[in-house]
Amino acid sequence: MENEIWFFIWLAGIGGMIPIHFWSVEHRKFKEKYGEEKGRKITSILGMVSGWGFFICLFGIWISPQAKFTIPILQDLAIVIPVGNFTIPLLHLVISIPIIVIGAWFGIAGVKRTSLKVAETHCPEKVISTGIYAIIRHPQYFGAILAHLGVSILIGALYAFLATPLIIFYNYITAWKEETELINEFGTDYEEYRKAVPMLYPKLRRT
Repeated sequence: MENEIWFFIWLAGIGGMIPIHFWSVEHRKFKEKYGEEKGRKITSILGMVSGWGFFICLFGIWISPQAKFTIPILQDLAIVIPVGNFTIPLLHLVISIPIIVIGAWFGIAGVKRTSLKVAETHCPEKVISTGIYAIIRHPQYFGAILAHLGVSILIGALYAFLATPLIIFYNYITAWKEETELINEFGTDYEEYRKAVPMLYPKLRRT
């Protein structure tokens, strides 16, 4: 249990990113308080800290010492990884790889459509509603959820897998905060976009 404490430390770290992320999207507040240039710089730094902090903590959750689980089907079939004779059950591999690939695709597509700078700083200059953003409002957060689920299954990390609802909640609450500020900045343009496109799951058909 002493080693497993690291899992909870990393999980607490993700929780600690929530207020930082909230501050990072309060662009108008910081600009009014510190001026246009300084306010933008402060929120940009906070955005990068919260974004990279989340992924570092997520990685920590995956690699932390913890109980393992195995899907009780085809348990005898496994892929042996040369590093430390680590084994991955074949069924885990078959299930997880498509989930990870799809998650990565959504994340990359979101960054490509907005630019890395906007993705890191959460500071768009206009409402983006084309490309991947025509079917989901937060493709990067959806991708992060899928990546977490896929990696947890791949390595059989039980605590990480059980923490999936908390990862979903984190992405939901940060997306909600972003949208609150986007409505303040873009008004009815973002309200109309929000009505037309789902937040954290892709719309299967374009209207």
